[in-house]
Amino acid sequence: MENLFKDLFARHEPRVLAALKTSTVGIAGAGGLGSNVAVSLARVGVGRLIIADFDRVEPSNLNRQQYFVKQIGRRKVEALRENLKNINPFSEYIIHDIKVTHANTGHIFGSADILIEAFDKAVQKGMLINTWLSLYPKKPIIAASGLAGYGKNARLLTRKMGNLYVCGDGESQCPAGISPMAPRVAIVANMQANLAVELLVNLKERVKHI
Repeated sequence: MENLFKDLFARHEPRVLAALKTSTVGIAGAGGLGSNVAVSLARVGVGRLIIADFDRVEPSNLNRQQYFVKQIGRRKVEALRENLKNINPFSEYIIHDIKVTHANTGHIFGSADILIEAFDKAVQKGMLINTWLSLYPKKPIIAASGLAGYGKNARLLTRKMGNLYVCGDGESQCPAGISPMAPRVAIVANMQANLAVELLVNLKERVKHI
């Protein structure tokens, strides 16, 4: 297994791997955004992921989420952990089969260096952002807004407001007749994951030099 670990991350810079290996990322939601973020962060070697969701895998999820036909009906967090372990068995995956609320956000994600917001509804997104920034004003939260449909890559941007980062085209609701589709969902999810990697490496570098 030691050789597998070395081979898995052989192309990583040692300082980057060291930073990611000692990091914890919270992921609120295990759907289109959350499952794709989790897979990317597992692949790059983030040492600990905390994932919370209360849904089950449904057939309609398979067109954009990181699940398989044989997992239909299972709890999302359990199925996702299984898939992540098959990708990278060296990281730790902590799962919570629970709805994230204002009251339990700190209990679930308090140990995370960064939180990824991966909810569907604007109300849930707003609740999580406000709760996180009130509890942990110095810890980044990476949210998403506007990822439905297809095309229009140039409209997908990252906006920074203090320790809040928002990835997407900025549309808060899906236009009528437009559904989330795998390519655009995955692009935004990977914008979130990519930014998380950048912030984590920078954070660990700053701590090292204090």
